[in-house]
Amino acid sequence: MGVVNVTPDSFSDGGRFLEPKAALAHARALADEGADILDVGAESSRPGAHGVSADEELARLLPVLEGLSDSPVPVSVDTVKPEVMRAALAAGASMINDIGALRAAGAIETVAGSGAAVCLMHMQGEPRTMQHRPGYRDVAAEVAAFLEERVTQAERAGIARERIAIDPGFGFGKTVENNFELLRKLDRIAAIGPPVVAGWSRKSSLGAVTGRGAQDRLAASLAAALLAVQRGARILRVHDVAATRDALAVLAAFDGNSQPHG
Repeated sequence: MGVVNVTPDSFSDGGRFLEPKAALAHARALADEGADILDVGAESSRPGAHGVSADEELARLLPVLEGLSDSPVPVSVDTVKPEVMRAALAAGASMINDIGALRAAGAIETVAGSGAAVCLMHMQGEPRTMQHRPGYRDVAAEVAAFLEERVTQAERAGIARERIAIDPGFGFGKTVENNFELLRKLDRIAAIGPPVVAGWSRKSSLGAVTGRGAQDRLAASLAAALLAVQRGARILRVHDVAATRDALAVLAAFDGNSQPHG
């Protein structure tokens, strides 16, 4: 899942792809590198981020969706707002990636009636305050319980299980220690059933471990991605598609599943 941030303030590439032309060029480059899904977001969810109106989010988003109408891979839209979900789905999005796990009023009904896929993510708090002393007694158990409940609610609303993916929300209301505990116990999340999305790419927890800035965390991002796959992740949300695919090819060869190129 290749990341396309159409925002001025995302933590790793804020502003680089705000203009539709730049966002479209980046999306196409990620598809050429081998992305299976393009995940387009027009509202930053970095720690401390402030929200934007639905109108502003749509003004950023819709020109990009229009330009991706002939995309060779499915397009996911990263949003929490039902009105943005409706417009995105009408514009051709195949998936909604919701850090709020469809808890906003009308969100679950919007996705249920669409036939689109959905990713349900765990987050403690909300982006503006989520990293202000997050706390858990047992982070893996609490995240798993939340995701199990959201999957149940989605199914009750008419969203078939095969349309659902789940995301433990690395970095969303979690300390560095919480994130690595979740990674160690990711098989507990995978046991819920739907495909697990893991988003470690360039995250601040990797900076805490390596001392490197967001643009210098590729090696750490690849290490976290491989650990996540080994523990049950099936979708990796990344900024660096080609490098991640190369790392996965090596892992597949190690496991005896390699397919030679050329």
